[in-house]
Amino acid sequence: MATGTALIIDDDADVAFSARLLLRPLFNDVIVAHDPAAIPALLAAHDPDVILLDMNFARGQSNGAEGFKALEAIRAADKAAVVVIITAYGGVNIAVEAMKRGATDFVTKPWDNDRLVATVTTAAALRASRREAMIAEARVAEIGTRPESPLLGSSPAMRGILALIDRVAPTDANVLVLGENGTGKELIAREVHARSKRAHKPFLSVDLGAVAESLFDSELFGHVKGAFTDARTDRIGRFQAADGGTLFLDEIGNLPLHLQPKLLTALEQRRVTPVGSNRDVGFDVRVIAATNMSAAALADERRFRPDLLFRLNTVEIMLPPLRERRGDVMVLLAHYLGLYARKYGKPLPDMPGDLAARLAAYDWPGNVRALRHAAERAVILAVGTAFADDDFPLPQRAVALPAPAATAIEVDMNLERSERRIIERALQKHAWNISTAASELGLTRASLYRRMEKHGL
Repeated sequence: MATGTALIIDDDADVAFSARLLLRPLFNDVIVAHDPAAIPALLAAHDPDVILLDMNFARGQSNGAEGFKALEAIRAADKAAVVVIITAYGGVNIAVEAMKRGATDFVTKPWDNDRLVATVTTAAALRASRREAMIAEARVAEIGTRPESPLLGSSPAMRGILALIDRVAPTDANVLVLGENGTGKELIAREVHARSKRAHKPFLSVDLGAVAESLFDSELFGHVKGAFTDARTDRIGRFQAADGGTLFLDEIGNLPLHLQPKLLTALEQRRVTPVGSNRDVGFDVRVIAATNMSAAALADERRFRPDLLFRLNTVEIMLPPLRERRGDVMVLLAHYLGLYARKYGKPLPDMPGDLAARLAAYDWPGNVRALRHAAERAVILAVGTAFADDDFPLPQRAVALPAPAATAIEVDMNLERSERRIIERALQKHAWNISTAASELGLTRASLYRRMEKHGL
């Protein structure tokens, strides 16, 4: 399907016309210009996905001086512009110099049609990836000014973790974050990224537990058009998309053993080969991985390769569960209660002392994630000027109920509520271990995640 815009700048009308005919099926719009002086206005008006630029315009010129000047103007107007140089057969040296100055690729005249189409298609895909990276960088800058989920806590455990982050963040060392589900492993990864030299570059996250095995290569390494049935366009993988920044590999412990060598090879060589391509591509990313598996389980060679573990855990951060840092409970709860009170435009009720004591003493299966959901629920349900026990989903004190009332509670035939109740019980039973809960429920991890999202869990 034709998308985007191509810009052809060549003083030879016949050459420009031939290129336009060849590229018209690939783009919604193919614009032709013969004078490089028009470049700034054309860039401002059309924001082209790819630019084909001749290197010589004046009659008898062959040194490429005009082309270099035009390339400089393009780069000054748009540093993310993708330029393919058009040069005569003997002008390869000029094309190479142009690539040193920022051009993406080149084709020689007379060109091979297939070669030109392939070159332009790849260049347009590169432009798309650069746009994605620019959007991600802008989002990083925006989020950096208004964090919604900062790392909070003054317990000895959290003070030690924050001190460790201070030491490791400025380096490029790979980091492995261990901890139960819901403890905030991604927050740790984002904090490391935010305090690093890569903070202005993308932070991308991949949940390896939710990536189908058949799509693993495509998701991480990318693919080229036609590599498989649904590969209708070139697509860069997460390693390339995070170039210059940080790639967070969540649920690394769920990566099947037979796929682990592929990840190991990419990390060792710092290069990936997109599916269907015979050319590898370099990348520069910092890898932060996380898992809810214990250190002992990761050390089991039947489940995880020692050489991959060695690559990932240059620095290891163990994030304790909330029940082991009870001093942080009320700090976190105060933050999230305030956050949701602002979100829903509701006044924040007072917290009775006895309820605060019960909340601080609760073990919080599901950890910070469960506490956050509890805070949202409490803000939504609270009435009056103070929170009540019933506003929080804590185990209630046993109360003797008359038989009819007990029967009324038990007979709830609503399918949606029943499904939510069953899922919540399974999660609590297994301390919010997604894999174990999904197995007991007879679901895949991805299916359980979808149902959790559906029910606000």
